[in-house]
Amino acid sequence: MTLWTSAEIAAATGGIASTDFTVTGVTFDSREVVPGDLFVALKGEASDGHQFLDQSSERGASGAVVSVTTPHPHVLVADTMAALEDLARAARARTAARIIGVTGSVGKTGTKEALFAALDRCAPGAVHRSVKSYNNHTGVPLSLARMPAASRFGIFEMGMNHAGELAHLTSLVRPHVAMVTAIAPAHTAFFPDESAIADAKGEIFAGLEPGGIAIVPFDSPYRDRLIAAARPYAARIVTFGVDDGADVQAIETMRSASGGTFVTARLGDQELSFTVSQPGMHWVSNALAVLAAVDAVGGDLALAGLALAELGGLAGRGARLTVPVAGGDALVIDESYNANPSSMRATLAVLAAEPAVRKLAVLGEMRELGERSDAYHADLAGPILAAGVERVILVGEAMAALANALEGKIDFVHVADAAAARDRLQAILAPGDAVLIKGSNGVGLAAVVAGLAGGMT
Repeated sequence: MTLWTSAEIAAATGGIASTDFTVTGVTFDSREVVPGDLFVALKGEASDGHQFLDQSSERGASGAVVSVTTPHPHVLVADTMAALEDLARAARARTAARIIGVTGSVGKTGTKEALFAALDRCAPGAVHRSVKSYNNHTGVPLSLARMPAASRFGIFEMGMNHAGELAHLTSLVRPHVAMVTAIAPAHTAFFPDESAIADAKGEIFAGLEPGGIAIVPFDSPYRDRLIAAARPYAARIVTFGVDDGADVQAIETMRSASGGTFVTARLGDQELSFTVSQPGMHWVSNALAVLAAVDAVGGDLALAGLALAELGGLAGRGARLTVPVAGGDALVIDESYNANPSSMRATLAVLAAEPAVRKLAVLGEMRELGERSDAYHADLAGPILAAGVERVILVGEAMAALANALEGKIDFVHVADAAAARDRLQAILAPGDAVLIKGSNGVGLAAVVAGLAGGMT
């Protein structure tokens, strides 16, 4: 199906089309081009997309957005980044879809994917969402530009690490429903305290469409701060959580035989019982936020419950792999994509509940935590011990503070990088083990998971 014509792209961006063409997708990464794509040649700090126009054409791109002339079919504009945002605005303007914006310190991507699964049950093939973690100044407009005009629902993840960034992104997305999943210490190097993080996350509400709905975590210590941020823009504010008083409340939870959680939730005068396939109370919170959003856009709550029961783990964010080791199998819990103090505690609690011969952990340093970095790392000693972890591999320079806190309390080793962590883990992993692998993305622990998934001898 045609996503954009060259004439529509030119009209949206104020550019000039070299010829007529149509595209079925949009990308700014030449390595991801598939036949029919529009390649947007962005100029970055490290590279210039115009250097890859031949490559994108060879891979089947139907056209490109460029700021210099090229023999390939193109739309010529003054600034390709501005053009991508213009195309995003045009995509948002032409759709009648109900739009949901999702942000938060933790849980953004998982909640976005769960929302997609829930809404796709009632509108199969008509739900669009951000892919991967395309949630920044380039990823959000790209995700918007990719939205088919006939979509019934659109779900967009928005992230930030500085104040003011979400205000711009939400002005592009213009959500009918804006959600904050949770507030936690993340990117604290760029904020004086967690209340400032809450304020920055609260910027999402400024983009709400008239009559829009704000969804706020009731159990958060920053609930009232977020409600105050939403009040000038939201026609209605909906809270979710476990504590009494939440509009969408888990009134009963019980660990299921499969490792997930059986939940009975109350939404106004309705009650819904369902299973969350993903383990941990943080996923119960995510599920309640999903129900609040599905209800807000008129989706089917019963179908949402079925989707939550069948939701699979995401690579780097809770995927569970059974890997062969000499004499049997071991379980790997892949949380390698990112880490902050809150998500570390949540996933260690998941490991604690896991039946296993031994519980192991490979924990990479948490980055962008600023002057409190040592304290945040050292504070993980308690959750590690409470989880019953027998051996832990600490990765990265910032983990020195945690190593000091664990001295004499647990068997651990502190290594410099992911390659060393992989070698150490391969040397000790045994049948019946459950190992949590988690750290900031820049540590590269995904390579450890990939090595295990490839098989061990």
